[in-house]
Amino acid sequence: MATLAIFLFSLLFGSLITIVAGNFYQDVDITWGDGRGKILNNGKLLSLSLDQASGSGFQSKNQYLYGKFDVKLKLVPGNSAGTVTTYYLRSEGSTWDELDFEFLGNLSGEPYIVHTNVYSQGKGDREQQFYLWFDPTADFHTYSILWNPGHVVFSVDGRPIREFKNLEAVGVSYPKSQPMRIYSSIWNADDWATRGGLIKTNWSEAPFTANYKNLKVNGCVWSNGVSSCNSSNSRNNNNAWLSQELDSTSQKRLKWVQNNYMVYNYCLDTKRFPQGLPLECTVIKS
Repeated sequence: MATLAIFLFSLLFGSLITIVAGNFYQDVDITWGDGRGKILNNGKLLSLSLDQASGSGFQSKNQYLYGKFDVKLKLVPGNSAGTVTTYYLRSEGSTWDELDFEFLGNLSGEPYIVHTNVYSQGKGDREQQFYLWFDPTADFHTYSILWNPGHVVFSVDGRPIREFKNLEAVGVSYPKSQPMRIYSSIWNADDWATRGGLIKTNWSEAPFTANYKNLKVNGCVWSNGVSSCNSSNSRNNNNAWLSQELDSTSQKRLKWVQNNYMVYNYCLDTKRFPQGLPLECTVIKS
C-alpha cells in the first residue's frame, strides 16, 4: 500500500521547489527571543541563544507537504545540562502532525541525547533516543528528516537512525495531509532534560548558543491550499526523495546505530504500555 501511494503521488506531482544551502534571511523568520536569535554572515549562519531570561527560535517562511529537510548544526559546547535544542517539523491545529529532533544537553564530557518523536493527528508518545558517535559540539553535522508517503527517516550525517513506516493499512495513523513548517529553538528544560531533571542549568555558563548553516530543502511548498508540486510539469531528478526507500546498505547502517547507540525505544517499554505496545511496534513490517 505504501509503495502504491508513493507511485501515485509521483505521477501526480512532478516539479519541486528546491532550496539549496539557502539564505536564512530568505528562508526563515526568527520568531522569538528578543534579539537572542541572530542571522549572520550575509544570511549564511544563524545562531540561537539561551540565557536565564529567555531562549529563542525560528520557523520557516514556507509550509511543506512532504520533503527532505537538512540542516548543519553545531550544538552548545561545554556544560549544556538543562538545555534543549530542537529541529523539527510541525503542522498547526489541535490534531497536529510533528516530526522531532530534540538534543538534550548534559554536563561537560557527558554525551548529548538525541531525542526523536513522531506525532500524527495529535498523538505522539513514540520516543526513541540515541547517543551520537561523535562530539556534536566540536563541528557542524547534518541532521535530516525525510518525509514522503512511504515513511519518515531521521538521519545524522546521511546515516539513518530511525525509520517510521506508513502503516495506515493496518490502522496506524501517518502524517500525510497537514502541511508543516520547519521550526528550531533553544530553551531551558532543566525540570526534565538532563537525568530526569536531577541536573539543573548552570546559568553562570550562559549564554548557551547553538549555530546553524546550510539549510537545504527539497519539497513541495504549500500555499493557500495549493502545492507547488504541479502535475503540468515533467518529472525531474529532484524528486528522488519522494520515492526513496532504505536500501540494504542503509538498513545495515540503521541497525548499527540502533544496536550500538539507542538508549530508549518506546516499542520495548512494556511497563509504560501495560495494556499492550502500540500497534506499529507489534505488526510485521515488510
